[in-house]
Amino acid sequence: MTLKPARLLVVLLAAAALPAMAQNLAVVNGKSVPSSRADLMVKQMTSQGQQDTPQLRAMVKEELINREILIQEADKLGLGNTADVKSQMEIARQSIVIRALVADFVKKNPVSDADIKAEYDRFRAQAGDKEYHARHILVEKEDDAKAIIAKLKGGAKFEDLAKQSKDTGSAANGGDLDWATPATFVKPFSDALVALKKGQLTDTPVKTQFGFHVIKLEDVRAAKIPTLEEVKPQISESLQQKKLQAFQEELRKKAKIQ
Repeated sequence: MTLKPARLLVVLLAAAALPAMAQNLAVVNGKSVPSSRADLMVKQMTSQGQQDTPQLRAMVKEELINREILIQEADKLGLGNTADVKSQMEIARQSIVIRALVADFVKKNPVSDADIKAEYDRFRAQAGDKEYHARHILVEKEDDAKAIIAKLKGGAKFEDLAKQSKDTGSAANGGDLDWATPATFVKPFSDALVALKKGQLTDTPVKTQFGFHVIKLEDVRAAKIPTLEEVKPQISESLQQKKLQAFQEELRKKAKIQ
């Protein structure tokens, strides 16, 4: 069968219109709602653990149609032109574009396995091969710490005196700091801790930026260092954050701020 030129033109125009129509999720009051919006919303929702199902896409379609109806009404009222809304829109635009910048930087500057291994080795060396179970009492004045040491040597219970500690987190537990590596603490504290023997008390108050400490070593054991595979995700995230921070600081140095 041979189509007449006019009929052929109609068929060709209809065929050409099909892809464009397929790109629309819906048309609301003559305005198209692109299907790309639905794809983006579904992508965001699936990244948060939801399943890409026909039910989800139907819900997204209804949501986008409702949004289009509402935004059209808001535009009729001129609400998008108010100073407050414009400011909020600019903040939202900045957030979206900055997220895109961060994603682009992470893609171009990935953390390598070698970087992760080097950081892990540094962590192991810093942590050492021992863990210490300690108690402490933190006070503001050195004389108060000395008085506490004297009372402890006189037979007072550490747990009782620990109730006056400024470290409220451990005070309720008798000053117990649980098991930890020396690297967990500030240097003056850790230096004093590792110098103690099991059951021993510091003879003099230990000064740090937090105040004066009275430290008692309860016990020592071999450190339980997690394997590289166990901490690899955390190390990777930490290194990536450091890269991003350095990137931001470098940009700030180059920026002209008046």
